[in-house]
Amino acid sequence: MDSNQVVSQSRTKFEAAAVHFKDELGKLRTGRANASMLDGLMVEAYGQPMPLKAVANVTAPEAQLIQITPFDANNLQAIAEAIRNDQSLGLTPTDDGHVVRITMPPMTTENRESMVKILHQKMEEAMITARNIRHEAIRQLEQAEKTKEASMDDKKRAESQLDELMTKQKNELDLAVQAKEREIMTV
Repeated sequence: MDSNQVVSQSRTKFEAAAVHFKDELGKLRTGRANASMLDGLMVEAYGQPMPLKAVANVTAPEAQLIQITPFDANNLQAIAEAIRNDQSLGLTPTDDGHVVRITMPPMTTENRESMVKILHQKMEEAMITARNIRHEAIRQLEQAEKTKEASMDDKKRAESQLDELMTKQKNELDLAVQAKEREIMTV
């Protein structure tokens, strides 16, 4: 594998990691209702676990309300139960026989500070992923140099490109974290 391929693959992996990180940020509570908070929630429907999006329409019609309308009314109780059982959400759903509603409780200063801590943990996890991508690429470049698939100059040029990608990734993550932290701390 030549050095250009290694850099290209790493760029793709960095982009995928950034998308995953931004998805994770969407799941963090900010005090405002956000339908993406329930992304990844699995519901026991039709005898098997299914993503919430596959069994219901999730909307946030008001700043403090999430509304879940099941495609099949028989799944209403399963949806409410899945939300209640997910302790990481800390939400209490109510249903009227047709839709499930979740009123977002107001966040205390303590809640906001713990969300910021979780935010920074997610940032560190994203940076670990980015460093692992870079280390893997450097190993591939070293292997390519040993097998004479790439020259030393190619390797150094590719390492420089990887460092630029890493810096760009860190800057993007920092900006996303700063914006999310402002959002969380805004009362």
